[in-house]
Amino acid sequence: MMDVPTTTVPLREKAIAPRLLTLALALGALVGGCAGKGPNADPAALAPVDVRERHPIVLRDAPRSLDVFVGRAGAALDNRQAEDVADFAEAYRKSGKGGLVAEVPTGSRRERATHDTLNGIRAALARNGVPAGALSIRSYPIQDPGLASPIRLSFASLQAVVPHQCGQWPTDLGVSDLKFSASNEPYWNFGCASQATLAAQVADPIDLVRARDEGRPDIVKRMGAIAKIRDGKDPSTQYRQQTPQINSTVGGSN
Repeated sequence: MMDVPTTTVPLREKAIAPRLLTLALALGALVGGCAGKGPNADPAALAPVDVRERHPIVLRDAPRSLDVFVGRAGAALDNRQAEDVADFAEAYRKSGKGGLVAEVPTGSRRERATHDTLNGIRAALARNGVPAGALSIRSYPIQDPGLASPIRLSFASLQAVVPHQCGQWPTDLGVSDLKFSASNEPYWNFGCASQATLAAQVADPIDLVRARDEGRPDIVKRMGAIAKIRDGKDPSTQYRQQTPQINSTVGGSN
């Protein structure tokens, strides 16, 4: 019978072997995690979870424009366009930076009507406090004669916006991406539309940066509350609302 040679592992090496295996597995997981943050990594995995950080609202100088369509020759602006120009002039006085630009189409067969509309715009701006020197005229060629070519008014103003476009879907939301489906993380576009809508609804973008100063207190209401406290009465406002009975309002029937 032939003896089979055996190899005896020392006790110290037996204790070290599991540690080396554990270290190798941890190193492999670390390398895999770093590889997931490379240029080809999943954008949803790298984006912040908080919607306010993923789709922040920022302030920037952006153009604000109004298209005034050319009317008929010899006629001034109609009521709707006059109101639009008046509102635009008020917005320019409040938040406009620099001058006001009017881009006028050229090459149209309605040159006289365009000229009359431009004069109506000048008159409407003057009536609403915009000096004549603030308006500069530029021209642009008409690309398609079959389409309406308006006179575009524009100026730069401070606006609250989301710095990127919404509607991007870098990650598949279906079952094909098992890693993303099992991560229980919000999809990349989540909250972008809400942030963009909130930014568009802000009347003054500065309100997103700092609060307004506290207004003057109502002295009459304050003195009335102090007088109630001196008399030992409750200074809070009591709103009483009596619900009318249906039979007293409508009228009962026998």
